[in-house]
Amino acid sequence: MSGTTTAGNRRTAGVPRQWRGTEASGGSNRWVVLLVLCVSLLLVAVDATVLHVAVPAVTEDLRPGGIELLWIVDVYPLVCASLLILFGTLGDRVGRRRVLLLGYALFGAASAIAAFAPNPQVLIVARALLGVGGAMIMPATLSILRQVFPDRRERALAIGVWSAVAAVGAAVGPLLGGFLVENFWWGSVFLVNLPLMVVALPVGRWLLPESTGDKNGPWDVLGAVMAACGLFCVVLGVKRMGSGAGPLDAVTAAPVLVGVVLLVLFVRRQRRRTHPLVDLKLFARPAFSISVGCIVLALLALVGLELIAAQYLQLVLGLTPLETGLRLLPLTFAAMAAGLVGSRMLQWLGPRVMVAVGFALTALAVLSLTAMGQSDRPAVLVGGFIVLGFGLETTLFSAYESMLNEASSGSAGGAAAIGETSYQLGAGIGIALLGSVMNAAYKPGVSSVPGVPASASSDASQSLGAAYKVSDRLGGHAGEALRSASRAAFVHGLHVTLAVSAGLLLLGALAALRLPKVMECAADDEESTQGPAEQQGAAEQGPVDQQSSADQQGPDASDAPARLDRATVAAES
Repeated sequence: MSGTTTAGNRRTAGVPRQWRGTEASGGSNRWVVLLVLCVSLLLVAVDATVLHVAVPAVTEDLRPGGIELLWIVDVYPLVCASLLILFGTLGDRVGRRRVLLLGYALFGAASAIAAFAPNPQVLIVARALLGVGGAMIMPATLSILRQVFPDRRERALAIGVWSAVAAVGAAVGPLLGGFLVENFWWGSVFLVNLPLMVVALPVGRWLLPESTGDKNGPWDVLGAVMAACGLFCVVLGVKRMGSGAGPLDAVTAAPVLVGVVLLVLFVRRQRRRTHPLVDLKLFARPAFSISVGCIVLALLALVGLELIAAQYLQLVLGLTPLETGLRLLPLTFAAMAAGLVGSRMLQWLGPRVMVAVGFALTALAVLSLTAMGQSDRPAVLVGGFIVLGFGLETTLFSAYESMLNEASSGSAGGAAAIGETSYQLGAGIGIALLGSVMNAAYKPGVSSVPGVPASASSDASQSLGAAYKVSDRLGGHAGEALRSASRAAFVHGLHVTLAVSAGLLLLGALAALRLPKVMECAADDEESTQGPAEQQGAAEQGPVDQQSSADQQGPDASDAPARLDRATVAAES
């Protein structure tokens, strides 16, 4: 897999020096490239969740208002999701490594600003800049991975490692944040990024390969701005719904409506352009469109559920935040295992069975968690979380791999941005949808508790945490009755939410049946390593000339993919 060939050590004129050893035919440097990309992704994934446990310390120190605190938490994922398509397609145009390195620099600078922010306004701006840096880094990691691993079998393994790292980052964030806040101060959750960025910049500058996509025609600046503004408005509205705002509320509905209009205009503009910013023809390929839909469904069904499960562990079972994080670790370990063994499973089972089985396993795990009640059942939780993590990662890994394989190396940045945007939108919609289901099932249980005034019942119906505060204020028999009723209502709402989530997952399993049955590798991979000039030349060469060329290659013919790969980079440079 990582053997070295003679041709792999020869330098071809015009090929960037970083490409030595990253050819498809040999060289171990591409695995070092994967390590650098995974470290990049780990930082972005950790930063999305590391601040959550530091919010009380930030509130005590900077004393932000309610709206300011909301923006401190939400502005990072909001800006990041909005700019993924812009920077993904910009990387295809000006160079993916260039965009990635700029993202490193911006991420490091914004981390330093956030760590020493003197007031909430500076922290909000710094978090927004972190979102810009994250949007530059995330699609670049996948598109460079697509370029460095032209062989689909190796690329499947690389994507499995990449997705496992993403799962680790999301889980490690709260644990790392809790440790840093407990032992240092809240700014340390940002300051920890700086040493890694100081190392990543020079290492990335030397090691990562530069590549671009199709440079025909001008870059559609207006289209990029339309996509960014449209996504910003949609994600903002979805996040407001996820935090409890009604969908018909003017402040919620207006941005969603504006965002949808902008995205519709963006799609129409791309269809009319000779050289579109995003190749919408990719969605005409069932494997691509179904894979994107599976990513959305998987996140829609599970992200909101994860937040509800965290509330259940802390408010119903009475676990501390650290104990809650430890209870969720089996899910993370199972996801890591699925990512690492997923490439071999994908070759055996094929995308269709792999994604469908992943959805089915996840649905089974979700239904098994309905056995959770008001008392702790550790064995049920651990078993359910293990199956849940393995099934979810199997689904996401296979969907990402199938989606990325459908895109050419020239449009890898745009395809990666679409996948990451789908992830973010699915997560936001899932929080809003499952949160609404949870509230609808929870409220009736606390609306008419004997001995509790109507105003107190109304306050208690907002959340379980609010019900506990009201019950403490009431005290006596009424307070105890409200606490007991709210706990029972929350568990009932959790069971309803689990059932809805399982239904969405089974819908995803049905959609996955339209994916390709087998994982095709050889012919597609060889073609994917050729640039447009090589493909045209091969077509004009004809079978006789091709045979003659093969005869001239002699025993070194096995090195052809590496020469094609270097020729492609030379042509693009």
